[in-house]
Amino acid sequence: MAKKVAEIFIETLVNAGVKRVYGVVGDSLNGLTDVIRKSKKIEWLHVRHEEVAAFAAGAEAHLTGEIAVCAGSCGPGNLHLINGLFDCHRNRVRVLGIAMRTALTKRGVAVVVIPGDVALRECSASALSLGIEDSASFLFPSDNELRNAAEILNSARNVTILGGAGCEGAHAELIAAAERLKAPIVHALRGKEFIEYDNPYDVGMTGLLGFSSGYHAMMNCDALLMLGTDFPYQQFYPKNAKVIQVDRLGDQIGRRTPVDLGLIGNVRDTLERLTPLIQSKTDRTYLDTCLSHYKNARKSLDDLAVGELGRTPIHPQYVAKVLDELAAEDAAFTCDVGTPTVWAARYLHMNGKRRLLGSFTHGSMANALPQAIGVQASHPGRQVITLSGDGGLAMLLGDLLKLRQLRLPVKLVVFNNSSLGFVELEMKAAGLVDYGTDLVNPHFAKLAESADIFGVRVEKPEELRPALTKALAHDGPALVEVLVNRQELSMPPTISLEQALGFSLYMIRAVLSGRGDEVIDLAKTNLMR
Repeated sequence: MAKKVAEIFIETLVNAGVKRVYGVVGDSLNGLTDVIRKSKKIEWLHVRHEEVAAFAAGAEAHLTGEIAVCAGSCGPGNLHLINGLFDCHRNRVRVLGIAMRTALTKRGVAVVVIPGDVALRECSASALSLGIEDSASFLFPSDNELRNAAEILNSARNVTILGGAGCEGAHAELIAAAERLKAPIVHALRGKEFIEYDNPYDVGMTGLLGFSSGYHAMMNCDALLMLGTDFPYQQFYPKNAKVIQVDRLGDQIGRRTPVDLGLIGNVRDTLERLTPLIQSKTDRTYLDTCLSHYKNARKSLDDLAVGELGRTPIHPQYVAKVLDELAAEDAAFTCDVGTPTVWAARYLHMNGKRRLLGSFTHGSMANALPQAIGVQASHPGRQVITLSGDGGLAMLLGDLLKLRQLRLPVKLVVFNNSSLGFVELEMKAAGLVDYGTDLVNPHFAKLAESADIFGVRVEKPEELRPALTKALAHDGPALVEVLVNRQELSMPPTISLEQALGFSLYMIRAVLSGRGDEVIDLAKTNLMR
């Protein structure tokens, strides 16, 4: 008896290693979901919004390196997928449908469109096997290119390495190269989880969310070795350094800054062949200067992460610091775009076991909870924690209910400052009085309790550690709502003249608009600690 198209399609997914499909049932998906209902090899993960399905699938693919699938019905359903799928596309994770060869080999997004009536028709063909068991392959530059790269690095006095997500799986090779070059290692945000740990050459991050030490290590080098990064901020690249960029995608090379030598290759494969050609440097002066600067920058940041007895509202840095101390060694963190990403970047420590996810390239709001759903569904025994903004959580709040329904023990830490905090910072830097950023929030903890989810609200610093400890130990989903300071500034590693002038203009305009109390609060929060 001939099978239906839907049966063949689902069997093809199973053959490719797919274990679950995220989505919202109905309409043109009914034929597919009925097949999944009967199957013991694949499950349906019902979410409340298709955008959540796409983010969740992307998070699963990020952590597993395997295929993950999301589905939306015709019309509004698949339109809702688009933002999450685009985030997956920019993160280069394997979220896919029927065109799975493309998604596997190119590490990206593939889309299939199946009309509902076609899914219910009979099909004489058998389920497909992709014929691809492992898409990993060696990719490295030619010997001549490697010699040219070594010549640039050997002739440079002060070399800095900038690493990104492409350094995954190349930690040992990265450290070996830095040792020969006596080079400080700066990381982009997506490279943090792969670079920061067990790294005696680490000088922190650069960019708008980074450290002053990372910034100066970049700007004062005479040779920059870029490894697997598409770091976008052109103002943070050195102006007078020789630049070598290594990337497996040729179209990424030279996209952000002029490059003297572009090398197409995987970071690990390339470093294995490049490092033996590098002459071992003996002068550590530049490296030690950068490490000393990092030590001071790290101390300055840690000094901001304090919680004084009875002093409110709570500093958000303190929340991230305490969470870092209490979380499991192999915890997986997801963070919302905005200030939660800043605090995650600066205060969560990676150790080679922990993972950190966010919408770091696409920059979409409301990603933390959906990504946590995907991580927890695919890693049921792992501690999964969100650093959620109040605006981000509220945007896709409906899927808070799914944690209880799917029995996913995700722990949410909500930074409630009753505002779109990062947007306010952008406005201040541009000299604008913030407008349209106020959020009239519910009592998130009570909201969680109404859904039979453990909820607790923290209003004082001394309440934080006990609340987080209890939530992390809770057998089930939990939400900790922390009232944090709205006026906290997340200072970039360097401030341009335009930003300084803009901030001064903001203060003048705020006073003239009758909002001088905000300027006073700002000073109290950031200057009078």
